Amino acid sequence: MNERSFNAGQRFLLAAKQYWTTKMYTQLRREYEDKCKQLGVEPKTVSEVAEITENLTLYHFFAWFERHLQIGKYAGRYGLVPYYAERRQEVLKEIDTVPEGDPILELNPDMKMPLYYEATDIHQHPGGVWSDDTAGLVYQHGARTTTPLLGAAHEDLHYRFAEEIAAGGTPTAVLDMACGFGKTTLPLAIRFPEAQVVGVDLAAPCLRVAAHNARAKGLKNVRFKQADAIETGLESGSVDLVTSSMFLHEVPPRYIEKVLDEAARVLKPGGRMVHLDFYYFPDAFARFLHYGHGRRNNEPYMQPLAELDLPEMMRERGFTDIEIRPFKESPDADSKTAWRFPWTYISARKAA
Repeated sequence: MNERSFNAGQRFLLAAKQYWTTKMYTQLRREYEDKCKQLGVEPKTVSEVAEITENLTLYHFFAWFERHLQIGKYAGRYGLVPYYAERRQEVLKEIDTVPEGDPILELNPDMKMPLYYEATDIHQHPGGVWSDDTAGLVYQHGARTTTPLLGAAHEDLHYRFAEEIAAGGTPTAVLDMACGFGKTTLPLAIRFPEAQVVGVDLAAPCLRVAAHNARAKGLKNVRFKQADAIETGLESGSVDLVTSSMFLHEVPPRYIEKVLDEAARVLKPGGRMVHLDFYYFPDAFARFLHYGHGRRNNEPYMQPLAELDLPEMMRERGFTDIEIRPFKESPDADSKTAWRFPWTYISARKAA
């Protein structure tokens, strides 16, 4: 496909998603609330919301749009996967800027992927973010429209997350779990220039993009390592901050337990753990849509995470000062006027 057709196709999909996010969502919520008033009910659970919403014609259109806009974005005629596949040699050459042996990038050619990771094309990304050399570029490009109302400001979300972390203190050694293409790792390295920042991830294609981006920004205090977040290989008690963004909802509950174990192991006494994920829900309607999103977007662990008792799991591992609160991805974010992810700031401190 030519560049013009690709850009036009992606702009159309983005415009359709913005329509879905705002007008279709607000109309669906209005119809749901009107039906609740008509029936004289106030649903408190997902199943009670489902009894009403799944009988609304608009909900079926809403769900169809959500599923198929994502298919079009990644695998359609003007999708990201075929676009980068056609330009494989060109785009890979552009990011091949890290010489072999450079300490900024440590890959493990013998890395064995966990079964859960291989089993699902997460985000409806064909082959996932690990199985093709161009997958990191596809993921990075796709992330720009994950939150369509932010548009080009999507990157600011991760810088705002870094600022939230900074309000709690200045770290000297940071571990960013499941760092992907460095969407949060790089803002952390920029925000804390005196700190040594390590990003770990399973996907080599993403790590190559992350290392290239770090070099392009001239960062000297960051490195990337191919490793599982449950077995990072870092020394015990070697960091004073562990972070992740949009990671916990992508692993099974048994892995979340191991993630918390690993965070507790690598943290110094008194060190902090901060995750940005999807956990706080303003009402049952938002929870219902989120569970549906997980099914429609090939993210099977969204619902299990939302139903875990994270505070208790943290306390069992010796964490204190636990804080779980909503996180606004932009100053004017409002779940009443547009569909939005249930962004949640999840933090705790390892006992001193």
